[in-house]
Amino acid sequence: MRFLDDEERERLLEACKVSTNPQLHTLVVLALSTGARHGELINLRWSEVDWQRRVITLHDTKNKERRLLPLAHYALHLMEEHNKVRNIASDLVFPSPPHPMKPWDSRPAWLSALQKANIENFRFHDLRHSCASYLAMNGASLAEIAEVLGHKTLQMVKRYAHLSEAHTAKVVQSMNERIFG
Repeated sequence: MRFLDDEERERLLEACKVSTNPQLHTLVVLALSTGARHGELINLRWSEVDWQRRVITLHDTKNKERRLLPLAHYALHLMEEHNKVRNIASDLVFPSPPHPMKPWDSRPAWLSALQKANIENFRFHDLRHSCASYLAMNGASLAEIAEVLGHKTLQMVKRYAHLSEAHTAKVVQSMNERIFG
């Protein structure tokens, strides 16, 4: 199981900030902040973002169950800024620049950022593992991590147990304050 250490995370976020595609930084922060899968994020629609409740509602998840992603701290700020410059021709949060009705192919920008940050042996899905690891290291229980990630059983989340033996929206808020300043 691979997750970003503090130095790798800083390098990756900096590389994403200077990416030729400004969507990359928001996409990566959202993945780190919420533990959402790449497909869940890349197909995300503005209509699924509830600004008042500060949550994203995922309807099309891997386990076919609706899941809420709390928006907190830096991720919330980036989403608010991203909303201000969004392509109004599309409801997609991350539309393809040449084809706004299709999701953005983030792979080239992602691979470029990894190279620029000098990070090896790391997949986008590992951001999900990073989020779970940060939650565990910030005192989240296995049940809370399972809830954030949308795991049906605790068995899936037990791989993070070694990081913390020891709270869902409150825990995400605490983790975001620590990793994003």
